[in-house]
Amino acid sequence: MSTSIKSRFSRPTPKTIGLYVTLYGAAFLFVLPYLYMLSTSLKTEAFAFSEQPYWIPPEITFQWYQAVLQGAPILQWLLNTLVIAGATTIIVVIIDSMIAFSLTKLDWPGKRIVFTVIIASFMVPIYANMVPLYTIISDFGLLNSPLAVILPFSAIPIGVFLFTQFFKDLPDSVIEAAKLDGFSTFQIYLRIVLPLMKPAIAALSLYTFVYTWNQFLWPLIVLQGETSFTLPVGIVTTQPTQVFQPGAEMAVTLIAAAPLFIVFLILQEHLVNAVQMQGTTG
Repeated sequence: MSTSIKSRFSRPTPKTIGLYVTLYGAAFLFVLPYLYMLSTSLKTEAFAFSEQPYWIPPEITFQWYQAVLQGAPILQWLLNTLVIAGATTIIVVIIDSMIAFSLTKLDWPGKRIVFTVIIASFMVPIYANMVPLYTIISDFGLLNSPLAVILPFSAIPIGVFLFTQFFKDLPDSVIEAAKLDGFSTFQIYLRIVLPLMKPAIAALSLYTFVYTWNQFLWPLIVLQGETSFTLPVGIVTTQPTQVFQPGAEMAVTLIAAAPLFIVFLILQEHLVNAVQMQGTTG
């Protein structure tokens, strides 16, 4: 009897097989452009322009990576982007978590109005703020500085909204118990609330990091020196105006995308926990 039940549960059903085939097929479609990018970056010039497509290059070369790294300050742009995206992510997580904690777990007059204003700011397009932002950054003398990108991107209302949803699911009994143990408000936030919110922090960190990493227009406006460019801006300046080299284009694009894969791999466990937490509580 137990053997038949075990075999029934272990035998995959057609519905399960179809689900996995669909999921793996969709995942392959998402990965396909990156496989083509990697393949093209390793082709010689003859095979890159060949009419016959080669997913596996008959001849592998790293000349495009060498040409890109030697022809432009890619490593400097990579460092600039890492500093800007990393600093912005840290600031956003700290500020937005504090705001959300005060809006959900502290009683003070006007907090609903403040939350409404923050949510209403979603309706204001970023392009509408560029002229006044540029004027402020210029008046403070921050042009051509990483702070010119970090400070404006540190005010992201979606972080407050995301943390507010998670903090609402945190039982008030945990806060009350900490108060009875003599914890101050800041100690409750730092030692109790933040450790419980690791999935939410990971989700917001990934979103902010990718959002800041991929920004092009604002860094193009405020970063005016070649050595201060971010990767998206610098990649555009490396594109030739007369001769198109697909190997070089794919190589520099792969270098720009690789850190995002690494960040996702580091945070993927916390992202799954965040989805499970929201699914079970909301």
